[in-house]
Amino acid sequence: MTGASTGIGEATVLHLRELGFDSIAGVRKDEDAARLEGQGVRTTRIDVTNADQIAAARDELGDTPLAGLVNNAGIAVAAPLEFLPIDRLRQQLEINLIGQAAVIQAFLPALRRARGRIVNVSSIGGRVGLPLVSPYNASKFGLEGLSDSLRRELRPQGIDVILIEPGGVKTPIWNKAEKLADDMLSDGMPPEAEQLYGTMIEAVRAGTARIARETGIEPREVAEAIGTALTARRPRARYLVGRDAKTRWAMAKILPDRVMDRLIGRALGS
Repeated sequence: MTGASTGIGEATVLHLRELGFDSIAGVRKDEDAARLEGQGVRTTRIDVTNADQIAAARDELGDTPLAGLVNNAGIAVAAPLEFLPIDRLRQQLEINLIGQAAVIQAFLPALRRARGRIVNVSSIGGRVGLPLVSPYNASKFGLEGLSDSLRRELRPQGIDVILIEPGGVKTPIWNKAEKLADDMLSDGMPPEAEQLYGTMIEAVRAGTARIARETGIEPREVAEAIGTALTARRPRARYLVGRDAKTRWAMAKILPDRVMDRLIGRALGS
């Protein structure tokens, strides 16, 4: 499991261990590895943007068959696209999309040996886009397309590919996104950014803060969906997790895009 140091990743490796899996937590920092190892979890160092670390984690596994690969590593970049440094967009796609593909490539032979499953942690943001998180939405929409195509490529080989699509989850990713937006506004954006997008920025910032501290579901709920994806005899191709994710998708399916635009705009005071 990549991105296992906190939030969904940490909850999942612990839940999978409860289900009888020999979970391996992919983390970037030594202190996170030490904390998880203290809970009896195996760890490996893996930054999904670092080819050498991906190869080392694969070599560490050796010829062992792999029952499942859970791609969870990710960040959320939040800012008006007009003023977003393009390097930030590249970083978002590199971590949330390109890195996932690189990890899948590395571990496919081990998955093939066990007819294992790939579980990609996407988001309702991979189906319905919101303002100011277009980089994040782009990465998750891309992961959805990659997963659909890959599922059809690997189906003849007995390897399944499953998407997990949570709504708001109480994880550090949204605190980091809120801080990133604050940093961009204070350090890198011209005054007109505040004039043009200030009301929307405040609404989105308040919303992400509520997700992280109040309204978001617990990471354990997403972990249980991942456990189901790995163990169900006939898993679904997608699992929406959380009431907000299910509600947003139900609305998006039946309402015209322009109506959704207006509803989202009203919710953000724009």
